[in-house]
Amino acid sequence: MHSLVSDNDLRVMSVQIDDNRLTVELMDGRAISVPLAWFPRLCSATPAQRNNWELAGGGYGIHWPDLDEDLSTEGLLKGARAPHPA
Repeated sequence: MHSLVSDNDLRVMSVQIDDNRLTVELMDGRAISVPLAWFPRLCSATPAQRNNWELAGGGYGIHWPDLDEDLSTEGLLKGARAPHPA
């Protein structure tokens, strides 16, 4: 019997950030890696601010309290970039 329930676990397992990329490893073993330039707040932050992240939304999101930045795994998988300031 087939189930309609997905085996994908989109919760965040770990986050790595360097000067060029944001990489998020998911509980199901996948990794999402995107250019840091997609997220201006993260791009202009100090390494200490970038590394001060916490899980949000039951593990389906990442919050940077020092930067007031929030990203979701769903948005990252869709390739959603942060909106550019007006």
